[in-house]
Amino acid sequence: MTLTSAYLLVSHGSRDPRPQIALERLSYLVEEQLQLHINPKNNSDKSNSCTVLSPVTMVQTASLELSEVPLWEKIEQFANKLTKVGINNLKVVPLFLLPGVHVREDIPREIAVAQEKIGPRISIELYPYLGSYEALIKIISHQFSTHPQDAKIIVAHGSRRQGGNRSVEASATRLNAQVAYWSIQPSLSEQVNALIKQGQQNITIAPYFLFTGGITNMIAQQVQQLQDNSPHTKLNLGQPLGATPEMAKLIVDEWMNS
Repeated sequence: MTLTSAYLLVSHGSRDPRPQIALERLSYLVEEQLQLHINPKNNSDKSNSCTVLSPVTMVQTASLELSEVPLWEKIEQFANKLTKVGINNLKVVPLFLLPGVHVREDIPREIAVAQEKIGPRISIELYPYLGSYEALIKIISHQFSTHPQDAKIIVAHGSRRQGGNRSVEASATRLNAQVAYWSIQPSLSEQVNALIKQGQQNITIAPYFLFTGGITNMIAQQVQQLQDNSPHTKLNLGQPLGATPEMAKLIVDEWMNS
């Protein structure tokens, strides 16, 4: 079995270097997982990676914002490399957890620009955004399973777009958790204080963010302040979803089953 498509993992972009480092790590792990699907009998052979299949890395990364190269140009550059090795299908994967304006409008627009410049020699396909993957709830659930708690909160960035928070709210309902948002209401402090008033003394908070960055740092600071203000309540703060082998396997399994 050989790869007939290449994948471009698209993140938001940040001035903080940590998300980009994590993105590159995730890209490497995803490519490893693809190799396991291609050569399942060679799972134990760590020297066997996707990169031996062609001189082009079949999983690359790009940022929508805060990049020296616009996304459409990054797509065009990758497509030109793929043409040289006989790959004619490029799948663009938005690593976004909520279907806001970037997922619904910005990325499709960049793809359209790139497709017009590339022409028919490469087919560009927009894959579903990460937050729509059904199995993602397993990773969120694991955040809660590592801490004993009386109550749970999932804290996400939040989208003002109609229906933009539906997926995270559905996950919260399935996990019997409350939802808080960084950019819209209800805020984390509102949800924590409401639970404290209900008599909850052990609250676990799971950040619904892919990588550590500026916002997750500010969330940690806010949780510490809330903890200082409520010493009789235990607040447990989890980690972002992360560039982990589990996340890479989840992503590739979704691709293979779609």
